[in-house]
Amino acid sequence: MSSWEIGVFASIDAGLGVHLEVAQELGVPTIQVHAPHAGTRNPGAAAAFLKRCAAAGIRVTAVFGGFEGESYADIATTARTVGLVPEATRAARLQEMKEISDFTKLLNCSTVALHIGFVPHDTSSDSYRDLLNTTRELLDHVKANGQQLNLETGQESADHLLQFIADVDRDNLFINFDPANMILYGTGEPIEALRKVGRYVRSIHCKDARWAAPEVRGTAWGQEVPLGDGDVGMERYLRTLQEIGYTGPLTIEREIPQDRDRQKADIGHAVSLLQTLRAEICG
Repeated sequence: MSSWEIGVFASIDAGLGVHLEVAQELGVPTIQVHAPHAGTRNPGAAAAFLKRCAAAGIRVTAVFGGFEGESYADIATTARTVGLVPEATRAARLQEMKEISDFTKLLNCSTVALHIGFVPHDTSSDSYRDLLNTTRELLDHVKANGQQLNLETGQESADHLLQFIADVDRDNLFINFDPANMILYGTGEPIEALRKVGRYVRSIHCKDARWAAPEVRGTAWGQEVPLGDGDVGMERYLRTLQEIGYTGPLTIEREIPQDRDRQKADIGHAVSLLQTLRAEICG
């Protein structure tokens, strides 16, 4: 039987996640967190945050890296600015991810995660080969900290992501599966993709979205919507997670930081929906 603890994506002082107090009010036992700014990635800040988590009965299950200069304004801008793929910032961001891994260790957490960016399709290119080496260097640092690295889905098709993981050839590289991102980016039907990559899925997001119109799919965003209102199909998603043997947290992500009240209400609705579906599926 699945454990499927419910969680939310939260932040310490940076990123799109809800504040810890919201997670506490919602009564969820787990959170993924967006890594804090460099100035607060230190032992004192980690100890203080862990103390707050302990008081709230909450456990950190993954720490996500993010970088200054990233923009999700549109798909083209995302491709140009996000993750370890942009060559101009690759070395600096590799160093920052190593520091985030070290901070993650201070939080007693064994999972680091990130959007690596739009992996080049030309696997013979210098950029692709350098990205492989950069990822390997990060993975070796992460492993020395007793950790794994989970790549969030969305910017690659399932097949392209599988090829990249195989080419990197490290045993601590896995996937954080986000079904809505497959729809938002137009990179593949999420349930089909989940079955393809299932053996690598170690963490997930529960997020929903609607497809962009067919003529602009892949070049214009789909639309993120409250959980259960989109094209993912939450019951089918959870049943597929059960099929692939996933037993980890169901981490809710709702990316509307400009409207915190609505964000909190939508996440509360998502908690209720997941509790209902979990009871139906797991008994």
